[in-house]
Amino acid sequence: MASIFSKIIQGDIPSYKIAENENYFAFLDIQPLVLGHTLVIPKTEVDYIFDLEKDSLSGLFLFSQQIALALKKVVPCKRIGITVIGLEVPHAHVHLIPMNQASDMNFANPKLKLAAEELQQLAEKIKAAF
Repeated sequence: MASIFSKIIQGDIPSYKIAENENYFAFLDIQPLVLGHTLVIPKTEVDYIFDLEKDSLSGLFLFSQQIALALKKVVPCKRIGITVIGLEVPHAHVHLIPMNQASDMNFANPKLKLAAEELQQLAEKIKAAF
């Protein structure tokens, strides 16, 4: 059975896409910790990030770097943090999180509730900066 992320890649589930290439896909988290919280995934469906082939793993991080640089241009923050948890969806992914303090990356924090228009506008701004 395809993961929710595979369904997003295929367009079966809508997303606030920032960028994609042949191997990777980046989109806004719809339950963000902070404004701009982005998910970056390989198009290959692999559950555990460290089970990715070496080239795919390094490519994921290089693509994530490009997304992070664009994200930092759009969302005011000190840094873009990166984390891998991998328990919530059985598809390897990284979280890129704009942060001003370490607690911005605490997944126990309440999630933001943003309007669809706000997410779409933010995705377009990041896409333009990419």
